Amino acid sequence: MKHTPASLLAMFMPERPGIDRVRIWILFICLQLAAGVTGHAANPPGPEEIQPRIARAPAHPRLFWPADGEAQVRAKLTRDARLQAAWEAVRITADHMLAEPPVVYRKDGRRLLGRSREALSRTFHLGFAARMTGEQKYVERALNELKAMAAMPDWNPSHFLDTAEMTLAMAVGYDWLYTRLSPEERQLVRQAIEEKGLAPYLKSGARPGWERGGNNWNQVCHAGMVAGALALLEENPDRAREVVARALVGLPAAMKVYEPDGTYPEGPGYWNYGTTFNVALIAMLESALGTDFGLSARPGFLNTGSFLPQMTGPSGKYYNFSDCGAGSGLSPAMFWFASRAQRSDWLWFEEGFLDQETTDIRNTKGRNQADRFFPLLLVWGDPALKRSTPTNLCWYGRGPNPLAVFRTSWTDPNAVYLALKAGSPGASHGHMDVGSFILEADGVRWSLDLGMQNYNTMEQRKLDIWNNRPGSDRWRIFRYHNRGHSTLLVDDQEQVVKSHAPISEFSDASGKTFAEVDLGTTYAGQLGSARRRFTVQPDHRVVIEDRLQGGTNAASVRWGMVTPGTLRQESALAGWLEKNGRRLRMEVVSPANVTLQSWVPAPIHDFDEPNPGVSIVGFKVPVAAGQSVTVRVILTPGTVVAAAK
Repeated sequence: MKHTPASLLAMFMPERPGIDRVRIWILFICLQLAAGVTGHAANPPGPEEIQPRIARAPAHPRLFWPADGEAQVRAKLTRDARLQAAWEAVRITADHMLAEPPVVYRKDGRRLLGRSREALSRTFHLGFAARMTGEQKYVERALNELKAMAAMPDWNPSHFLDTAEMTLAMAVGYDWLYTRLSPEERQLVRQAIEEKGLAPYLKSGARPGWERGGNNWNQVCHAGMVAGALALLEENPDRAREVVARALVGLPAAMKVYEPDGTYPEGPGYWNYGTTFNVALIAMLESALGTDFGLSARPGFLNTGSFLPQMTGPSGKYYNFSDCGAGSGLSPAMFWFASRAQRSDWLWFEEGFLDQETTDIRNTKGRNQADRFFPLLLVWGDPALKRSTPTNLCWYGRGPNPLAVFRTSWTDPNAVYLALKAGSPGASHGHMDVGSFILEADGVRWSLDLGMQNYNTMEQRKLDIWNNRPGSDRWRIFRYHNRGHSTLLVDDQEQVVKSHAPISEFSDASGKTFAEVDLGTTYAGQLGSARRRFTVQPDHRVVIEDRLQGGTNAASVRWGMVTPGTLRQESALAGWLEKNGRRLRMEVVSPANVTLQSWVPAPIHDFDEPNPGVSIVGFKVPVAAGQSVTVRVILTPGTVVAAAK
């Protein structure tokens, strides 16, 4: 058995009184220094390292925004008009919430998650307004929310995300409003957190799969449990120590996906979910215990501040790979990253999103509400940090789902934006989208991703969408199969689920920007080999070249691009895509024995959602056994053609 310094101390300390105890402490400190646990250690801190910090924890409020931070927030508002507008939006939202009925126990299918999120948004907004204004009306309305949560029969521990978010909501309400609650009200909330939040996690023998899992569940659930334990640490410091220790052991399994460049394999939507809770957990540890025990220094984590800007095109929409929607919007966590790393370029899109959000809230008088973490933007934001233009037009992100991004400008809304994906369909929330790409030019997203489909709807149809084995229900869904992505389809077969395609080459050299994906394992058994190269030429034309080698049997390969454009053909090998008065020329340079055509992505099964307004444009290539075939397509934005005349 491998021991940490903390576990060695635990073995000897109870049996060594007097001077030996001092010697053991000296040994322990030396072992700490040797292991580097004062930074980001290979071994997580043990309970003995956590306990002294719990003993010194400040009084309520201590989660995210301690009492001595209130003056800092007020000072920010006097220095930054944008943050002042954000505070006004928080108060407008809180005022609208005063008349909303408290949260009710109502599941959507197997999830209570929507209700948990409602409750979390209300405790954050109402609690923030109560602390900033001192007005009792916000306290009373927040208390009604806490009572409604406490009265629920449970917080749906069978889908533990629901429990985690509800626990965080209760913990914030309890902590932020502690001095305004009566002893009886405090007891009511404490009991609910203990019985409905922490107890299902801490019951004897419980070791949930998410605890050391590699996806967003780990981040969200640990954050909720740590919030509950830190809110109640006076009542049970040993429990707080255990919950924090388990989080410090388990969370690195999820944070490993950020290595080395900050990419997130579940897509930008789940980045916003999992990473925001990861930041929340770090922020709570720092505000309550004075340290994050090295979590923020883990490899790749601070680099992930670059991920969301890179995944956002000139249109302001995300590159929505995996289970992600095409929309985008404000991410409060980005203000934490920008402040922590002092990277004003990471706010390039966020400041605009913030202006849109505050205007929308003001115009609708709070009917349209922001992200549930929105008030924390006022705690995390740095008024001295104003957005600046990013400088890197090319970006390569390694990790479980490698990505490459090329753009011709950050400031031109008509810029060319090409983003491509390698990796594996078997990644968490993955699709068979390996080799797929997003292309924007002239303000139009010409190649798009259809995105996710509603989980609850599919589950109600008894589809086993969380089983990603070959041939499973998940891959029967059109949007999840490679049929529904801008990539290759060989004999209508699935991509190999457990394959992994690397980005084998990448260049950001001036005049020579390209990335190549090795798709050999992705189409193993279907083709002998496959490599897909994306090049953005100096004149902004995009060239996609597939070098294919036939396998033991002949194959038919469909080259497809999912697009909102309408195809106007010039010949068998060329035509224009048209959308919103803009055009994109599409030319097949090789092979010559194909015909450009358009398919309507009609639902194959009755459980497939429709995809109105899009088509798949491409062609089919015959590949004989053992034959080498080069497929070369050039995509030319219309403005480039006009400029060349």
